[in-house]
Amino acid sequence: MILQGRLAVISGFSGTGKGTLVKRLMEEYDNYCLSVSRTTRMPRAGEKDGVHYIFSTDEEFQQMIREDGFVEYAGYVGNYYGTPRAFVEENLARGKDVLLEIEMQGALKVKERYPQALLIFVLPPSFRELKRRLVNRGTETAEVIEQRMARAREEIKYMEYYDYYLVNDDLEECVQKLHKRIQKGDLSC
Repeated sequence: MILQGRLAVISGFSGTGKGTLVKRLMEEYDNYCLSVSRTTRMPRAGEKDGVHYIFSTDEEFQQMIREDGFVEYAGYVGNYYGTPRAFVEENLARGKDVLLEIEMQGALKVKERYPQALLIFVLPPSFRELKRRLVNRGTETAEVIEQRMARAREEIKYMEYYDYYLVNDDLEECVQKLHKRIQKGDLSC
């Protein structure tokens, strides 16, 4: 498939500010659209179905797998997450730049299916800052935070497979760098 729009995968540890970064990018520039992932996890307070995630049962998720309905999917901390294929391909064909905010294993699957996709890894300024952000969110137990910190220490090994990385220490600067990188589509800027 020849892509008319650009496909950019934004990954990073839980708590790096990926969601905030993507939200600001979409507020500032009008050609981006965010693929809403499907998940089997329960909604957090304030999350809306179809906006933050498409919440589904395990059975619904498994049916989409059987129908090749995902660009990628993976398990993470006891739940499944997947990128609906139809949304991505329809928007790319319309010339939209599609953003995927997904984890590392999924990102590598996207790169296999769409070699021209740009993989961007978002990092916190430090692991101490990462833990502070996770605690301050107030959405997880201490046990889940420790699981996420342990997962981050494993996920850092995936950086070598990414095309570019950004340290999210200044949001506005990071948004500008991310936009520039996606529009260039390479590592030359």
